[in-house]
Amino acid sequence: MATALFAREKLIATARSLPAAPQVLTELGQLLQDINVELDQIADLLKRDAALAARIIRISNSTVFGGSGRIAAIEEAVNRVGFSEVYRLVGIATTSRLADRALAYYQVDAEKLREHMFCTAVAAETIAELAGVSSRDAYTAGLMRSIGMLILDRVAREKLILSQAYDGAKYQGYLEWEGQLFGIGNAEVTALILEDWRFPPELIEGLRHHYLLGDESYGNRFACLLNLAGHVVNEVGCALPGELPYWTPSPRKFEAAGFREERLGDAIERTRERFEKQRSSLHGA
Repeated sequence: MATALFAREKLIATARSLPAAPQVLTELGQLLQDINVELDQIADLLKRDAALAARIIRISNSTVFGGSGRIAAIEEAVNRVGFSEVYRLVGIATTSRLADRALAYYQVDAEKLREHMFCTAVAAETIAELAGVSSRDAYTAGLMRSIGMLILDRVAREKLILSQAYDGAKYQGYLEWEGQLFGIGNAEVTALILEDWRFPPELIEGLRHHYLLGDESYGNRFACLLNLAGHVVNEVGCALPGELPYWTPSPRKFEAAGFREERLGDAIERTRERFEKQRSSLHGA
């Protein structure tokens, strides 16, 4: 069972100390649901976080977006890349700012973590597009999926010793190890945090239950979509070692996700292409 160190209140307090980018991403998603949203509304939201706005301007000036001239205003950056793409850029910036350090207890360095988080977002978005469901919600779910690990690792640094770090030779996967060491799994921590941040209930439920062994399935569509995204991420080469046992595709998962099995190869290739296109942006390029 969870000790006081990993009590709900402590976990949420730690999450509230993170950069504001995840909350900005949520509010941006809500703005973009309005087909009449104006550029100034988006720019004003992004200006609330100066560091986030600066990073988006820098990314928009990169060769990825083929700008013919340098720009310095967030309004110009949003206009150059477009409303839908600015959501992805905020996702990239969010990833880079959250994954600013290694997960020592999970044995994952910062670069690997950033690439994993972004690749998961792209994989979930791609599967959602092919399945005909909200790709923006799927992208957000994929991006936020590892928040629980970030929080558990930060809290663990306060009291635990690194000899208790994850060891793949001793445990089947992260969940078994987390249960013994922390008394709570990272998926449950992610759900608690996103409830505090007022994310959509269906998305939270999917994140809470997306770890599925073998042929296991779950009634929430996002849970199975995220699970299949984990398999895609593994195929692209960005999976985390302690999660591999959970990402086995199965007919039940495809059915629950509303995603046709024959499209899986397409999802893998599209994810790989999109990920590689913007990979350098994760590392400050």
